[in-house]
Amino acid sequence: MTNQHIEFGTFLLLQTPTNRPSTEIFGRGVEIAQHADKLGFDSIWCAEHHFSSYGLLSRPLMVANHIASKTERIRVGSAVVVLPLHNPLIVAEEIATADILSGGRLDVGLGRGYQPYEFERLGHDLKESRPRFEEGIDILLKAFKGEPFSYDGEFYKFGETHVFPTPLQDPHPPIFIVGQSIESIEATVRRGFNVVSGGFGVPIQRLREFRKGFDAMDVDPAIKSKVRISTQRPVYVTNDESELPAIVEQARWNMRVTLSLRAGLERVDHDGRAIAVPMEKEPTDQELLDNYFVMGTPATCIEKLKELQDAMGITHFNASFWFGDLPREKVLNSMELFAKEVMPAFR
Repeated sequence: MTNQHIEFGTFLLLQTPTNRPSTEIFGRGVEIAQHADKLGFDSIWCAEHHFSSYGLLSRPLMVANHIASKTERIRVGSAVVVLPLHNPLIVAEEIATADILSGGRLDVGLGRGYQPYEFERLGHDLKESRPRFEEGIDILLKAFKGEPFSYDGEFYKFGETHVFPTPLQDPHPPIFIVGQSIESIEATVRRGFNVVSGGFGVPIQRLREFRKGFDAMDVDPAIKSKVRISTQRPVYVTNDESELPAIVEQARWNMRVTLSLRAGLERVDHDGRAIAVPMEKEPTDQELLDNYFVMGTPATCIEKLKELQDAMGITHFNASFWFGDLPREKVLNSMELFAKEVMPAFR
């Protein structure tokens, strides 16, 4: 059977388990973006995290715009702007500015956030993230129209306001929303936005549930047919599978830290270093390779992507090549193998 076309992106978290200098980490990020541009990747996505070495990338739209200035054709995006942490009027201005300065190469990922550690330090309550997010989306869509409007919500209230500038892309850049629950995903689809689900800690079994829920949604088929479906996985491509145990250990660092911060355990030391604490009933290396990661030979990675296609009908795949303290050369070599031997099978 011919594989359905998939768009391929890559992802920047800018993590540093060993607290390397910020200039080094950001320099690596730009190098990866330029490498992805030359290799034919469709997009590169910038995370948003604060206050720990889990991710130094705190301003995704700023970094995305910088990457656009250092590349030629690749689309740049946020994965994600944590909307409840910010005034949506400012976010609307920043999105429009980045869209204009990137020449219309911007994609926008938005999410609710999940780390109590970040919310508390910015004076927000994680329990309010869903209603703040929904009001923020409403305000963004009104702001992008370039017409004066007012808003009277629970969290945001303001009189007549005209937001400048407006985006270059009409009516606005493509919007991707992160969601794990069927309720969140259905709300996203009803708005006609693209959906991102899954990640380091989500097994493929849960992604199959996503597909069932998506297919069962009582949403206009014309709207559903235009929604792009994406997931993200740590990726490592090699012709030498004896490398994999050491590679899995690097990816395990990301998984441990994200689950720890999600649980509100605040595993951050005095120097701001994120601590990778083993979780209860952690998957074995083989379980991670089978159900969570896309790693192995090019042929193995093609099969893993086919599984993801069958599981959730993805039309976009975000490959996280740089995780843990994976050395620069291994990241770049893995990207090259993926671009030359895996991507063509889905185009």
